[in-house]
Amino acid sequence: MNNKTRRVVVTGMGVLSPFGVGLDLFWDNLVKGNSGIKPITIIDLHAHPVKFGGECTGFDPDLYLDRKENKKMDRYTQLAMVAAIEAVKDSGLDMSKEDATRVGVYVGSASGGMATMEKNHAVIMEKGPTKCSPFTVPMMIVDMAAGRISIQFNAKGPNKSIVTACATASHCLGDAFRTIVYGDADIMIAGGSEAPLTTLGMAGFSSARTLSRRNDEPEKASRPFDKDRDGFVMSEGAGIFVLEELEHALNRGAKIYGEFVGYGATGDANDIVAPCADGDGAARAMECALRDAGMNPEEIQYINAHGTSTSLGDIAETIAVKRVFGDYAKNGLLVSSTKSMTGHALGAAGAIEAAVCLKAIESGIIPPTINLDNPDEQCDLDYVPHQARKADNINGVMSNSFGFGGHNASLIFRRYQ
Repeated sequence: MNNKTRRVVVTGMGVLSPFGVGLDLFWDNLVKGNSGIKPITIIDLHAHPVKFGGECTGFDPDLYLDRKENKKMDRYTQLAMVAAIEAVKDSGLDMSKEDATRVGVYVGSASGGMATMEKNHAVIMEKGPTKCSPFTVPMMIVDMAAGRISIQFNAKGPNKSIVTACATASHCLGDAFRTIVYGDADIMIAGGSEAPLTTLGMAGFSSARTLSRRNDEPEKASRPFDKDRDGFVMSEGAGIFVLEELEHALNRGAKIYGEFVGYGATGDANDIVAPCADGDGAARAMECALRDAGMNPEEIQYINAHGTSTSLGDIAETIAVKRVFGDYAKNGLLVSSTKSMTGHALGAAGAIEAAVCLKAIESGIIPPTINLDNPDEQCDLDYVPHQARKADNINGVMSNSFGFGGHNASLIFRRYQ
């Protein structure tokens, strides 16, 4: 718990998604209810049972980063770097004018450089250990995106990488928020990045039977809260925020998307992959976030659900929302899962979806849950099916993220006043 003497606002956002590079492109497609899910082209999946996912359309790191340095970065780091560049540009910050020791970076990933590991393992098996790239370790380790971003922007403040599976980006954002509140930094670059569309990534999740197998209609495969859902759709991407202490932002005349007011983190202590059937861990994370924000449940108008399109997860989250929000859960609260359009970007998902929440505040539009054609009877909230909805009263929003291992995080943002 903190005393909130220092307020934190969001002044910049960078998003890389299956729609391509850029926050505006991302938001425009969500509002239109478009799906970014399609057959994967960056690897050969002819022998795999699942052949589709959320591939970052047209991503060319050489358009944004030094070509020579790109060869020393895994794709997940490249995605993170470009998202960070987009976020800092969006914020209007001139880092050369900032006290570098007051700028920190918290950026994580669920899996890190999986493609680098695969590639160099194959080289070792074929040509021997002496042919392994000397850049293998710094390319594959999970903290390298945070390290690279800190170098890019000369950020010498707190720097770390959090790994909590699909809650990674939300925990990075939450801890970055607290770092500013506690006075250890004035600016934090925070979020997550993921590049899991690899042979190992696709094979591993597919073998665990967590992925949808709708190869014949990939755009309809991600269907949160629908009775006919058959697993999630894996995606790559990155979401990076610039968080700023309020007075610092005001003094430079920054654009403010919203105020970061609440963060809750809990553990299920239940199962390595399955959530608590009664949604207990998720519910407690939401309750903690509300308490941290000093808000009543009725002050939240929209929740961006974790909503992965898995049988157990969607039901557990619905139960949790009803436990926390009571009668209001079915009488006024709007909930949607944008994973129905983007798929699940694992450790990047929390930041990508937090961006949705802030754009909802800014625009007064709630993006839909597409493919919700046959609602599960146990999923009985207003999930804004099929089409975006105008909602002029959006002041408080919540973003939920829940990860394998029982890691839960809820974030709350409020319209800045």
